[in-house]
Amino acid sequence: MFEYFPGNYVWNLGVVATLNSGGLIDEVDRACRPIREAATRGEDAGTPDFLRAWSALTDQLVTQAEEAEKAGHTRTAGQLYARATNYLSQAERLQSASSPERLDTYRRVLELQQKAFDLKDPTITRVAIPYEGTTLPAYFSSAGDRAPVMIMWNGLDSTKEHMYSSGHWEELAARGISCLMVDSPGSGEALRLQGLTARVDTEAWAAACVDYLESRDDVDHDRIGLVGWSLGGYYAPRAAAFEKRLALVVAWGANHDWGAVQRRRLEREGERPVPHYWEHVLWVWGHDNLDTFVDCADAVCLDGVVEHITVPFLICHGENDRQIPVSYAHRSYEQAVRSTNRHLRIFTAEEGATEHIGLDHLSHTSTYIADWVAGIVCQ
Repeated sequence: MFEYFPGNYVWNLGVVATLNSGGLIDEVDRACRPIREAATRGEDAGTPDFLRAWSALTDQLVTQAEEAEKAGHTRTAGQLYARATNYLSQAERLQSASSPERLDTYRRVLELQQKAFDLKDPTITRVAIPYEGTTLPAYFSSAGDRAPVMIMWNGLDSTKEHMYSSGHWEELAARGISCLMVDSPGSGEALRLQGLTARVDTEAWAAACVDYLESRDDVDHDRIGLVGWSLGGYYAPRAAAFEKRLALVVAWGANHDWGAVQRRRLEREGERPVPHYWEHVLWVWGHDNLDTFVDCADAVCLDGVVEHITVPFLICHGENDRQIPVSYAHRSYEQAVRSTNRHLRIFTAEEGATEHIGLDHLSHTSTYIADWVAGIVCQ
């Protein structure tokens, strides 16, 4: 993996994710160069510096976008707004849950993202999925009338804006597949603005998503699939095990026993995805006590669950994932004995996409998944 900040895995992961989601290396370098010293103070200490540096880059791109828009260069303006959203959302992702700047930063991310849609990708619309008296915020990418659709869920620290910048929706659209990018409970806007925290029984979210899609005339109701990355590698298989209207499921990172990962992290084993990690985890799951949370986290495990998956099941994992052991991918595959078409794909260092969810070569993982999905739903 490209390591701009030697020894700072968490910041490097953010840089790599940005570059492999449409960021430009010159712009990223200009943001990162002034904070090299801050990176040496550890993943937590320098995050306000990270936000200031990347916000300055965002400001610069927004000014350029506004000038391009006034001149009538709408595509150029849309591209600038899209990159600005990418940079700012990655900087926001690294902030402490208690940071006084975090909420306003995320509200700005939403504003910039909508401008990018309006000027660059008007086929993407903002939608609200009815869910237990409230809604789940989402973006819908339409691939045409009566198209198959993939529901896309994020993990512990990503947002639907990261899903958009990944370009996975675009790969699906090119294959005739729509995409519903959802901030599920515990993530993105659902957590930040609505206070919806994560839960173990993710089939409840899946049911809400499927109910919503079945209300749309432009969706083939018999061809609804689900993909989840990172912690979504637990969320999605769990949902598919018990929500039987789903036609297929993809674990983009095999998060088979996330509870055990938490116990290892308490022992300082393995890498973590974000700074201020335990504060972030408690925020996501709605807990205020680490000791009681770790006991509850033991239930975030797919043992005895994936054996209930009866639809096609793809498991993708990097052999050098420093957060989630590659053995978990084999464990999910071995237990999914009732899947009608189970497939395990391990990405190697030689080909790339070997780090967590393939962030070091994101397009390689993305296109592989899109091809596999198309082979199931587009035949």
